[in-house]
Amino acid sequence: MTPSPSPRSGSELTSQLAVASLGAGVITTLAVAQGQSPLTALAITLFSAVAAVVVGQVISHN
Repeated sequence: MTPSPSPRSGSELTSQLAVASLGAGVITTLAVAQGQSPLTALAITLFSAVAAVVVGQVISHN
């Protein structure tokens, strides 16, 4: 079994999540302006932000 990497600080993860959410939110705003459901757009934004942080964590630990 491989040792798990040390977790990042909570404030660093919060900062990464905020930046990722802002980036995803810009595109989501355009989608809502084109007629997409705001609830669907919010779900896509949250998923994209979390996925970006997870990928960033995986890349930084390799």
